[in-house]
Amino acid sequence: MTRDDIHRMIRVDQAGEFGATRIYEGQLAVMGDRGPHSQEIRHMAEQEKVHRAKFDALMAERGVRPTALQPFWSVAGYALGAGTALLGPEAAMACTAAIEEEIDRHYSDQLDQLSEADVEPELVEMIDQFREEEREHRDAALAHGAERAPAYPLLSGAIRLGCRAAIKISERI
Repeated sequence: MTRDDIHRMIRVDQAGEFGATRIYEGQLAVMGDRGPHSQEIRHMAEQEKVHRAKFDALMAERGVRPTALQPFWSVAGYALGAGTALLGPEAAMACTAAIEEEIDRHYSDQLDQLSEADVEPELVEMIDQFREEEREHRDAALAHGAERAPAYPLLSGAIRLGCRAAIKISERI
């Protein structure tokens, strides 16, 4: 595994955590503090801020450039969060469940790659911890009615597809 491979991992993970913070900001802007599940969303948002801060620090420490698409992800993440919240609290939860399902898969793939190469034990530990928290977010979203969202299979599939595309694009650009 090369230095560039590691930089791509860090870049895409930071972009993902940045996008997650923007999704939750959009959801909370629509739902406020009184909406159903707003306290759960606020808790998840706080964890995502911690994830992002750790990746921001890692990028600065290692000289990893951020994705050039960060301004786009900022707008797209906020719009996705606000848009799903406008559809209702279950749609907001469906968004979280779909995103976190893809992030679980993404982080698991990264952990496999890092383990095979037997490198970066600190990065492995960080990604493993974050993956577990993302799984908790997914499970909480499902427990709070994600699957009751309007057109859940279509909504979830579209969000998951978009998430996979964002991961691939952010690794490179």
